[in-house]
Amino acid sequence: MDETTPDSLIPYDEIVQEALRAVVGRVLGEVQAAGGDLPGNHHFYITFKAHAAGVDIPSHLRERFADEMTIVLQNKFSDLKVGDDQFSVRLSFNQIPATLTIPFSAITAFVDPAVDFGLQFQATDEGEGHEPPEGAENDRPETEGVPVAPGSDDGSNVVTVDFGKKK
Repeated sequence: MDETTPDSLIPYDEIVQEALRAVVGRVLGEVQAAGGDLPGNHHFYITFKAHAAGVDIPSHLRERFADEMTIVLQNKFSDLKVGDDQFSVRLSFNQIPATLTIPFSAITAFVDPAVDFGLQFQATDEGEGHEPPEGAENDRPETEGVPVAPGSDDGSNVVTVDFGKKK
């Protein structure tokens, strides 16, 4: 008897990833509906593939971040617009404002440290090694603490889904 699990003809991993990315879209949509005001102490660290299809960021940021970039949505952001498959937001980098457009499919991590909640997503680019993202670079208040690294084993509610594709 063969004890290996057969390959699924149903793309469960893709379906789950899409559903979890929809959670990010819903959360950001609720913030947009509230006029861009985050409730309570909530704030978000969003990590995304800087060179993924559909990502629109200034060229100086694209050059600086070869793989992934993490942004913080807390105090200094504006013009949050959430669509069905992407969002855009205006942030400041070294006191220079910029609008970023990020498809949900490019997101690799979403963390809300205020409530120890996080989601991690499989990278959409096949064959790339996963390196930890560099720290968030958009301007933050100086009183803000050190960011919780997506995927850190600190007992938080990080959800990681990996169905381990057979090769």
